[in-house]
Amino acid sequence: MGGTRGVRGGLALGRCQLLGLAGFAVAGVGALVIGALLLLPIGAGFRLLPPAATALRRLSDRYRSWAARWTGTAISPPEPLADERVERVEHAERVEQAERAERPRRRAAAVLGDEGFWRDLRWAWLEPWLGGLLVALPLALVEYGAFGALVQPFVWRHLGDGNWYAFIPVRSTPTMLAALALGLVFIAAGLRLAPRVLALHGRWSRRLLSAPRSTELARRVERLTDIRDEALDAQAAELRRIERDLHDGAQARLVALGMTLDEATRLLGADGTDGSGDTDDNTDGADHIDGARVRAARALLLEVRETSARALQDLRDLVHGIQPPVLADRGLGDAVRSLALDSFLDVHVEARLPGRLPAAVESAAYFAVGELLANAAKHSGAQEVRIALTHEAARLRVTVTDDGRGGADPSRGTGLHGVRRRLGTFDGTLALHSPPGGPTTVTLEIPCVSSSPKTSSCSGTV
Repeated sequence: MGGTRGVRGGLALGRCQLLGLAGFAVAGVGALVIGALLLLPIGAGFRLLPPAATALRRLSDRYRSWAARWTGTAISPPEPLADERVERVEHAERVEQAERAERPRRRAAAVLGDEGFWRDLRWAWLEPWLGGLLVALPLALVEYGAFGALVQPFVWRHLGDGNWYAFIPVRSTPTMLAALALGLVFIAAGLRLAPRVLALHGRWSRRLLSAPRSTELARRVERLTDIRDEALDAQAAELRRIERDLHDGAQARLVALGMTLDEATRLLGADGTDGSGDTDDNTDGADHIDGARVRAARALLLEVRETSARALQDLRDLVHGIQPPVLADRGLGDAVRSLALDSFLDVHVEARLPGRLPAAVESAAYFAVGELLANAAKHSGAQEVRIALTHEAARLRVTVTDDGRGGADPSRGTGLHGVRRRLGTFDGTLALHSPPGGPTTVTLEIPCVSSSPKTSSCSGTV
């Protein structure tokens, strides 16, 4: 476990270093955009502003991608730059020579009227300072710790009596060893802090880089409209599936069961019986049934028992597919644990939920986790899966991580698309990070509130 944390810390530290270096590029592009804005009064800025704004948008898109891949923080991008939309229109239409002379002014005006451009520019001026200082903290701890642990033991004799390491005056071998130990503590603290700083930077980036509220509302209306249509289609398909399962499964078995009972009754009622146990000569009907008929009737009755058992199992499977009993009785945490026990993979579940969530949300999360476990078992080649369920800030967050080969692509199958559609009904999101070679991490978020006190063992790990 410690080795895994060390690897995660080292990876997060490297990403903090990359963000620190990328901050210089952000500052440079931001300065270029400001320069273009200052040159607008003399005309030169009209040609410089559109490409500078495009470069800034590409850089901010890269940060959005990093936040989603590294921390699972989904950042909704703004609409494409107005300059790009104007350029597409100009390419689609035949532009007169006089209008071509006005093209730079038109494109610059479109950029200036783009709300997403101003948000990107604000981020470009704040990120190198605040974001850069944030990611520099674990880097500084590790670098200062490396000096105390790797350099100080060899140079302290040559630095004189004024050599201090943090609060330790390094003047003798014991103080040198104390400085070495303190350096190791600084390194461990930096490695432990790096993932948390990276997650905090992701939230900081989401606050600055998310699409404007008007864009978010327009997208939400469009998405909810699409989701409503998909939900209606899915509901109709589910009703057809239930009808088909009942018709071809349990109903067919029950019809066969009735026919088999009729045949057994006919055999038992032969030679003077009428199927009700009475005989014409007031003697026991069994005395008139030969051994062959008894054996045939017994075989038919055994078949009836097997058919009834299969019909009962069909009905149980059908009900389980609609609403698993453990989910209704025990809640999401225990229901996901039951999925983990049924899987042949080594599944670890950590559920920290404050209580029962809305039934529809629990059902959506349960079936989403089931689909992700099925995908991991079928396609990833994974041996171990870790599932974490948390609820904070009125959002249910489910993270499913497997140690498989990675390379998952939602466009190659309907499983992840179905999960995203199911979550979309509740305005939920799905973030996928699956580089080739693994691991694959899927993060689900569903807005919801806890609706009742805890009624199941939702906290703890399995």
